[in-house]
Amino acid sequence: MTATSTPRDAAPDETPEPGAARAAPGKVLVVDDQRNMRATTAIVLRSAGHAVEEAEDGAAAIRRVQGEAFDVVLTDLRMQAVDGMAVLREVRRLAPETQVIVMTAYGTIESAVDAIQRGAYDFLAKPFKEDELLLRVAKAVEKRRLLGEVNLLAGEFRRRYGLEHIVGRSAAIQELLERVRRVAATDATVLISGESGTGKELVARALHVASRRGERAFVPVNCAAITETLLESELFGHAKGSFTGATRARRGLFEEANGGTLFIDEIGETAPGFQAKLLRALQEGEIRRVGESTPVQVDVRVIAATNQDLRKAISERRFREDLYYRLAVVPIRIPPLRERREDVPLLAVHFLERFGRRTGSLKTLAADAVARLVEHSWPGNVRELENVIEHSAALCAGGEIRAADVQIEAHTPVPGSGARTLAAAVEEAERNAIEAAVIRAGGDLARVARDLGVSATTLWRKMKRLGVDGRGPLQG
Repeated sequence: MTATSTPRDAAPDETPEPGAARAAPGKVLVVDDQRNMRATTAIVLRSAGHAVEEAEDGAAAIRRVQGEAFDVVLTDLRMQAVDGMAVLREVRRLAPETQVIVMTAYGTIESAVDAIQRGAYDFLAKPFKEDELLLRVAKAVEKRRLLGEVNLLAGEFRRRYGLEHIVGRSAAIQELLERVRRVAATDATVLISGESGTGKELVARALHVASRRGERAFVPVNCAAITETLLESELFGHAKGSFTGATRARRGLFEEANGGTLFIDEIGETAPGFQAKLLRALQEGEIRRVGESTPVQVDVRVIAATNQDLRKAISERRFREDLYYRLAVVPIRIPPLRERREDVPLLAVHFLERFGRRTGSLKTLAADAVARLVEHSWPGNVRELENVIEHSAALCAGGEIRAADVQIEAHTPVPGSGARTLAAAVEEAERNAIEAAVIRAGGDLARVARDLGVSATTLWRKMKRLGVDGRGPLQG
């Protein structure tokens, strides 16, 4: 055996370390319709400690995978009747965690690239060296073992984020839970809307857990926390050298979430250019890494979330209407806490018990404390309530939290606000904060962004939306 190819995702000068290929023996199925090649490959793998089974053709391989579990399937690409691509497709369907390495002596490099885009872990070009074979298989076995560990973590994820962890008995929450149960059984794209602090990510996680993808990855990304120039690379990945600082190729979050769920939070903070690329990814089921022209197929369920009025953003040409309808196949609105006050006592007890488990300090809520909590309007929603409960529990001297122990921050209404919506009040507060920061910084917007704890891109978008420039309010 001699080698001509380079290991996938490896540096060009990567060479196998002595003994590295023997570190993780696994169960391998070798598939090749050439008996001598199949037997020789199996002997080399057995000498490294792997448990090896053989299949004389693609049909036999599929039957074996239906009845047995393998860490790795090593299959020839060109075979009669049922070829390696068919084997790859069936292994991905029957045992998605099993890693597939394809061998080819006839096709071009494009054949191997096509196999990888369809889900193969790696490829080998015949003839290949023994060390190269052992290194590739060892890495594939390790990948399979890591996926097994991920599944153990997935079980913990389900226990922590199941629907039962969404607390509430109100009609609004029961309706929300029923909607989540219905949509979880589908792969429909979901747009979750709600004010800050209502629990949009918690609902997204519960939706993922209840879906058929619950065993796979849940990958969250907050668009407001990433600059516009890096967001495309973060989601789609990039090629080595595609921009300054791209010292190596990197997979994006779409690929990390393959088979699972990608949660895109603060979708309303994205720029139109990025929105167009996201729309294409959703429509075509494929992405292109920055700096590459070859598309990569992805199987991802997308859940997006926003605290903005996207219909208003559409009318202001800040958000693409076609992307909105692609995301809002199933819209889910999370009601603010003031619309479900009957859930406040349940949530308060839930947070108090969680605080007690964490600190070992068991406390209860007095009736007057509960009444004080129910009376509050909770502009910060569930997140604010959790903060108040933990603060009260930490400072309460006795075992019972009384009304006097409940310290709720006063929210002073803006004069003349009358019956304004909370969204309008929030916009006014943001506008005032930005204008004050601009004055303090003398118009230095980089400093303003630092002072306010947001990216320069997010600051620019907010200033444009709120009618603020570097000198203060925009005129006319």
